[in-house]
Amino acid sequence: MEMKSKILIVDDTIDTVELLKKRLRSEGYDTAEAYDGEEGLQQVTEYNPDLIVLDVMMPKLDGYEVCQRLKTDEHTKYIPILMLTAKSDVESKVKGLDIGADDYLAKPFDYKELSARIRSLLAIKASHEKLVEEEKSEALEQMMDEVAHEVRNPLFSIGGFARRVYENLPEGNTNKKYMEIIIQDVARLESMIKQLIDLKTMAIRYMETTNVNEVITKAVKIFEQEFENKGIEVETELMDNLPPISADKEQIKSALANLIKNSIEAMQDRMKMLKIVSRESDSYIEIKVSDTGKGIPRDKLKSIFDPLFTSKIYGPGLGLTFTLKIIQAHRGTISVESEPGKGTTFTIRLPIKKS
Repeated sequence: MEMKSKILIVDDTIDTVELLKKRLRSEGYDTAEAYDGEEGLQQVTEYNPDLIVLDVMMPKLDGYEVCQRLKTDEHTKYIPILMLTAKSDVESKVKGLDIGADDYLAKPFDYKELSARIRSLLAIKASHEKLVEEEKSEALEQMMDEVAHEVRNPLFSIGGFARRVYENLPEGNTNKKYMEIIIQDVARLESMIKQLIDLKTMAIRYMETTNVNEVITKAVKIFEQEFENKGIEVETELMDNLPPISADKEQIKSALANLIKNSIEAMQDRMKMLKIVSRESDSYIEIKVSDTGKGIPRDKLKSIFDPLFTSKIYGPGLGLTFTLKIIQAHRGTISVESEPGKGTTFTIRLPIKKS
């Protein structure tokens, strides 16, 4: 099932809210409601909408003030806002647009027109997000070239000389432990360089008819010993007779392995359960990887696929970036849901192979 676009309705008129909620849900949107400006701002933080339908005349904070606050906040400035008002004069429209509203509709409105404007604003938002992802991808390609070229050879020399010095130091020498730290850190950096090179060469794929369940089983097998050592319970629900996909089996296995590795890192202090589910959904195969780890804070969720992103849960690396690029290269999508203290679920959707 496709992810529903989330629309927040902020209006102090109960009849208007109920009408919009009923109509929008019938069109397949998810909705939340607020009945004054202050409640609206709170709901934006909690609900994280894709679009806001915002009335101008409201108690506590009017729509103009709410719009201005949202458009001056880096976390909410790109959420489209469609303002509603009983005022139809030009001055009111100009004021709303000047403070950042994306569109304006006077009451009483025709619902078909409002629906069309919502579709248009959501399409513009999707285009903007796609452009941002493309720009990030281009920046990543440039960074990979520069890092691989400038860092790889000096790093190789540092590691080689450090190992030679370490071997020549007598046992008990206090400098030996410092050389061990240098060698370990160089190994981590060498691994990261290898990831960069792998990411750059990922465009070369061997596409073949692939059984997703077989790939999942192989990815899980990589970590069997680690699951046992760390007391992690693994549960799989793999749907029988799934239709095949066209994919590079090794790349999809690597993508899943990265998600499993992150789940292992996140599960440290509590009940440790990893659950992997596969199923058919519309014209896609859906794979869910869920853990009972620490979870990811809301303000970090949008950054976890960025190169070298660091949080208290995941260290710096390219694993999730690598996974995202693989899934996108296979014309699929990946999304994440998380709740701090309860766990995280990654959902991959890959198109079923056409006959």
